[in-house]
Amino acid sequence: MKTKTILGAVALAAVMTTGAMAETFKPAVVYDFGGRNDRSFNEAAYKGALQFKGRTGINFRDFEIQNPSQREQALRNFARRGLDPVITIGFAQAAALEKVAKEFPDTHFAIVDAVVDLPNVRSIVFKEGEGSFLVGMLAAMATDTDTIGFVGGMDIPLIRKFACGYKQGAKYVNSDTEIIVNMTGTTGAAWTDPLKGGELARSQFARGADVVFHAAGLTGTGVLQAAADEGKLGIGVDSNQNQLHPGSVLTSMVKGVDVAVDRTLTDAKEGNWTSGVEVLGLAENGVSWAFDEHNKALITEEMNAAVEQAKMDIISGKIEVHDYMVDSNCPI
Repeated sequence: MKTKTILGAVALAAVMTTGAMAETFKPAVVYDFGGRNDRSFNEAAYKGALQFKGRTGINFRDFEIQNPSQREQALRNFARRGLDPVITIGFAQAAALEKVAKEFPDTHFAIVDAVVDLPNVRSIVFKEGEGSFLVGMLAAMATDTDTIGFVGGMDIPLIRKFACGYKQGAKYVNSDTEIIVNMTGTTGAAWTDPLKGGELARSQFARGADVVFHAAGLTGTGVLQAAADEGKLGIGVDSNQNQLHPGSVLTSMVKGVDVAVDRTLTDAKEGNWTSGVEVLGLAENGVSWAFDEHNKALITEEMNAAVEQAKMDIISGKIEVHDYMVDSNCPI
């Protein structure tokens, strides 16, 4: 009986300790336009936070902005209420984060897809060009018309980076491949317009494209829907979108946003927080191409082998993928 009492006390103490940790460690996530259920970039961040919660039992607060002014408001409100770390998703949050992080130097912040050079900020960026190179190869190998397309969201250097890598990969397979490129718009609304995405995809199909890659957030769901409706192929982005239209999505260029968010929260919880810039590419499993039961019928053994060889050659440096963020003169 005495042993049971001691064990019960130990178990109770463990529960109390875990509860106290959960109360003192209060993380938060601020999503950009499109929200946590955009089936793409923001949703990947949400999944990363959920993974952390599932593993640790520690909950998180989050916020979905509806207009640009809310970026700064949300970050400041979370910091004032003692939430830490605060992770913000998307390049467009950089200006707001820079201002708020200076106001709260003791709060840990992180941003995905941009660099904010402050001692209390972790900046996480990806080598999207490397992953886009691989899906460009697949598009060039899958097309029957030697014409493929790209639909970007907001016309910014980051999205041009996707397009440049995609072009390079396609031309690496077949120098005669034609690539049609359209951007959805120049404001944040470009991320949240599936109808426009579908219109742009259909216009590219009318011009001969039979494979279209999108890097357009929620807008891209319209691209994938149009491809499915017209018997063409779409390529997803950020999250694995193969399951949205099985047999019609050739692959997805996956960014490890979920991994980055989960790791950032874990580092903060375990006292391993670091500021500075983290750059994640193929070598770090930060980007990849999706191959699963939903697209396996579309990927031949030859396609798989060619892309995996190119992946190794990019990691080794044998293939050099142009970085549009360093030099905006894309060679293709």
